[in-house]
Amino acid sequence: MGTAMALRLFETDHDVTVWNRSPQPLEALRRAGVAVSQDLAAAVAETPVVITMLTDGDAVRSVAEQMLPVLAADAVWVQASTVGAEWADRLRALAEDHDRSMLDAPVSGSTSPARSGSLTWLVSGPPSAVDRTSPVLDALGSRTLLVGEAQQASRLKLVVNAWMTTATVAIADALQASEELGIGRQALLDVLTDGPLGMPYALQKAALMRREDYQPGFPVELALKDVRLLAQAQEHPLPLLDVVEQRLSAAAEAGHARDDLAAVAAIPAVR
Repeated sequence: MGTAMALRLFETDHDVTVWNRSPQPLEALRRAGVAVSQDLAAAVAETPVVITMLTDGDAVRSVAEQMLPVLAADAVWVQASTVGAEWADRLRALAEDHDRSMLDAPVSGSTSPARSGSLTWLVSGPPSAVDRTSPVLDALGSRTLLVGEAQQASRLKLVVNAWMTTATVAIADALQASEELGIGRQALLDVLTDGPLGMPYALQKAALMRREDYQPGFPVELALKDVRLLAQAQEHPLPLLDVVEQRLSAAAEAGHARDDLAAVAAIPAVR
């Protein structure tokens, strides 16, 4: 996702410098002409908007502890990683400890929307910081939804990801059921396509399942991480979420952890 975002910003005439914890992923960006840095402090010191896109809250904290002391006083930190509720609160506190502006700003969408500038931003934070970052947000997304000034955006992101993950598991099971009942998968897809029951995201995953194309857009291991984060944040258990977690765990254990979420269709349903 970070690579896709950097390329999109570069291609829309933004001044982009990229830093990564390991240098190997930077080579593709370097070849494309994007400025890369081996020094985090040098990369962010004069930058008005800094985006973090990392795997989890602990990774973001580690980077932020190095970044915030050297960040310009008027810069805005756009924290776009999906870290969950508890970590979002901790990262906001860390920014406040360093007297720096932060937007809690996860995105809905994967690498393809990032490349085309059609992500949906879920944003919580001070309106002034939103205004200062709007050229960057607009370059990467087609919509920016303001969700309060605290960390409601990270909480909403967990619910959104659980919804689309559950829909993916559901379409996998529905396709399997159609086949086992002898009516064929296409009959189900004919009903859903262009009808009120057809969720575009689920239909996209169904197409991947039919082709057994599991090149990662949203990997199983990240979906599993987000489902677990939502479960941890809930006061009351969600039984359906437990079933989805079991399915994702089974897919990961079967060797599909880094494959696309559609790979849940490649393993038998958990009994």
